[in-house]
Amino acid sequence: MEEGSADLVLQGEEAEALLMELIGSTQWVPGHARGVPAHERVIRIPARMVPILREACDVAEGKGVR
Repeated sequence: MEEGSADLVLQGEEAEALLMELIGSTQWVPGHARGVPAHERVIRIPARMVPILREACDVAEGKGVR
């Protein structure tokens, strides 16, 4: 990742089996396969981190990334 990038890097707890099962049967975008592609991971972000994540998104958006 280049310095000054507006990309967000997230760290959280790996999703448990029950959540992965639910996600695996979900079609997130019409026309796309259900579930999580092999090259992606699902993590759980604690609710207490929502304000931090919101602020990070605002900063990224302020850098002109949309």
